[in-house]
Amino acid sequence: MNILRKKLIGRKGGFTLIELLMVVAIIGILAAIAIPVYANIQRSARIAKAQADTRTLGGAISAYAAHMGTNPPGLANLTAAAVNNLGQSAGPFMAGIPVPPGAGGWPANYTYTDGTAPGGAVIAGAFVVCAVGDATGANSGGGTTCP
Repeated sequence: MNILRKKLIGRKGGFTLIELLMVVAIIGILAAIAIPVYANIQRSARIAKAQADTRTLGGAISAYAAHMGTNPPGLANLTAAAVNNLGQSAGPFMAGIPVPPGAGGWPANYTYTDGTAPGGAVIAGAFVVCAVGDATGANSGGGTTCP
């Protein structure tokens, strides 16, 4: 009994080196799985924000066109008051131009092109709003319509 008591009292608490290495290995494996999943979630969120912003811009452009009878010359015209050829005033159609998702490599602001046919004739009501993606090829309007 006395020998058992000495063994129990004499033993110091703590983890062995093998136990600590196993825990570090398990944490490393979990991190290797979680980090790529997290990166994909961030990428999807950036793309969803860009798509939502282009829809918002499209709605404001349509409202401008309905009031003015023509598409705006540029996105900056959406944030200013406007007067149509009948003297009616309206606007601003947006409080501000949305900022593209940051920290993801989005190279530029949203681009806007009035709908113009190949011959140069303007197609009434047609326009293209693009958000160039973060090098994933997932542009809002596809590779042929977005720069």
